[in-house]
Amino acid sequence: MSIKVFDWIQKQADVVSDKRAVHDLDKGVTLTYAELNERVGKLAAYLRDDLGVEKGDRISVLSFNSPEMLELQFACMRLGAIFVPLNFRLAVPELEYIVGDCGPKALFTDPELEETAGEVAKLTGVGTVVRANSDRSDCAYEQALAGREPVTEIVDLTLDDPWCIMYTSGTTGRPKGAIITHSMNLFNAVNLAGHAKLDSRCVQYTFMPLFHTGGLNVFTNPALHFGGTALLTRAFDPGEVLKNISDPELGVTHFLGVPAMYQFMAQHPDFETADFSRIVSCFVGAAPMPVSTLRTWLDRGVALQQGYGMTENGPACLALAGDDAARKIGSAGKPVMHTEVKVLDPDSQAPVGPGEVGVLWVRGPTITPGYWNKPEANEKSFDADGWFDTGDAVRVDEDGFFYIVDRTKDMYISGGENVYPAEVENILYQLPQILEAAIIGVPDEKWGESGRAIVVLKEGETLSADEVVAHCAAKLAKFKVPASVLFTDALPRNATGKVLKQDLRASMGS
Repeated sequence: MSIKVFDWIQKQADVVSDKRAVHDLDKGVTLTYAELNERVGKLAAYLRDDLGVEKGDRISVLSFNSPEMLELQFACMRLGAIFVPLNFRLAVPELEYIVGDCGPKALFTDPELEETAGEVAKLTGVGTVVRANSDRSDCAYEQALAGREPVTEIVDLTLDDPWCIMYTSGTTGRPKGAIITHSMNLFNAVNLAGHAKLDSRCVQYTFMPLFHTGGLNVFTNPALHFGGTALLTRAFDPGEVLKNISDPELGVTHFLGVPAMYQFMAQHPDFETADFSRIVSCFVGAAPMPVSTLRTWLDRGVALQQGYGMTENGPACLALAGDDAARKIGSAGKPVMHTEVKVLDPDSQAPVGPGEVGVLWVRGPTITPGYWNKPEANEKSFDADGWFDTGDAVRVDEDGFFYIVDRTKDMYISGGENVYPAEVENILYQLPQILEAAIIGVPDEKWGESGRAIVVLKEGETLSADEVVAHCAAKLAKFKVPASVLFTDALPRNATGKVLKQDLRASMGS
């Protein structure tokens, strides 16, 4: 039996109409559930009546965190359209590929990103670009809502229908669009509720970007599902975040950050006097967390809850309960409620024992049904019984707690963003002077890891490190650009010609 999808915002507007739903800290804009519901309905009317948006159509947004992003997400939900948030850190060629792949009917943006959005729309044939001003002054977005009769009824949807497409970098060098279903969003909220103590009293502080699965789904969407409040800010500033967490009028109870954010906050002079007394749960994920930083926060009475997830996992997969944060420091916890996991030897595909390293496989209602327009990737990522291969190495201790050993063999994480070397290497090979090139991740005090390009030049050619970096900067998002470049005579390869990245990391990674 197919399970019907219910409209989260409409439901909450019926129950807690005057409660604060969204509070934009930068704009000073606050929306109650009644106001959010009305704006969602008016936006849905514009999409349907003026743009002809129907169930299954895609709508993209290139924007900093804003209430409009959430309005657009729920307007798409009301029509059965598919919401596609775009990473504003990407370069135009990267966005061109993504937008070309998903084929949206419209692209929404804000003033700071309007030029980029316009260029991408022109390159991909998107006919409508809608700008929302950050101060809510007269703009295409507000004009679209003005005078509309709101759409109040959600179209017929089941939990298996797509809600969103989130693009995640792939090992082939091209992003893949993970299809996020209504089932994934619903069960992610339910899964997180137990570990993070989510309910209608939740005040989620979102300084992670909403284009990221962590920003959108830990805990912004879950907070709205339970009738809580989402506080939004456009950028992370450690001092500002500490000030807002300490503000009793804002009442922050939940937030998610990547390790670098917690490190920056711990190093800020206001950290020692910040008021964390209202915090119910704060999660850390997206990269390995230094134990020293975990202990620093624990000394302030805050047990950071580590977790593990991927865009393809909804994202919650493993989570450490607050009571275990100090006892099992460094662990990513145990599987969340509605998720099956197994750890297999990568060669024999047999289960591994406690303390042994294997590859994590997952299954359940929070797992993506596949990638948009990528049948070959789907075939490679899933087995016949619906298990998804995360490609990530883990070990499990004797008490059943999971520890992440390595994200993937070659991928590295810079400032919480996944970087796949193949994508950067493809850009390097555009330089005619380069014979061979490889990217490895190396330790970085600020970002956790950064990229290092290992380059072999063609005979008689010259090229400087600055030229290599400048070339990448023109083609790639900033976090993907190599921070250093080394030149060598040849890359180490095995008998089949594959570059031995482990040898490079050993010889040139320090």
